[in-house]
Amino acid sequence: MLWFYESFFPVVWILFLVYWQIRAIDTKTTQRLEPAASRILRVFIFLIVIIILSTTRIPLRWLYLQLWPVGLWPFWLGAAITIAGLLFAVWAREHLGRNWSRSVTIKEGHELITTGPYAVVRHPIYTGILAGFLGMAIAISQVRGFIAFVLIFLVFWIKLRMEEQWMRSQFGETYATYARQTAALAPYLF
Repeated sequence: MLWFYESFFPVVWILFLVYWQIRAIDTKTTQRLEPAASRILRVFIFLIVIIILSTTRIPLRWLYLQLWPVGLWPFWLGAAITIAGLLFAVWAREHLGRNWSRSVTIKEGHELITTGPYAVVRHPIYTGILAGFLGMAIAISQVRGFIAFVLIFLVFWIKLRMEEQWMRSQFGETYATYARQTAALAPYLF
């Protein structure tokens, strides 16, 4: 049964990434693309997070400090939050349709989507993925899980700031009104 607990999160994330790659095939043509440097920085930080979460051999003992006892409750609570978060991201990805891109872009015929999960938060894909990392942090119960969460949060915060600027320049007052009415990542918070 130990194999289940050790493989649960890697399998969930791999399935999520496979879905993400498959759905990336049919998107609108890119009209404007963010600089390569910001994309490379994001990939680099994601690789650091993967290393932090996938090994216990980093010679920084404080990364592995237990924040609370490992057990069934933290595991299943974390698993539920991760699954819910990733399903929310999938819903947002499906709702966004061909407007989606892994990078900050403006697409040809770009549409402003404000319905479905986009009526809840402006960046529901980020919200869902962040919930996925938060769930893992809860289940792992170690400092490294929360460091990974904070790193992903910072990456998404920087990315969403750029997206916000581009959306304001593309959609003007329509986007400004939407931004005033809808939180960026967490309803009623921010």
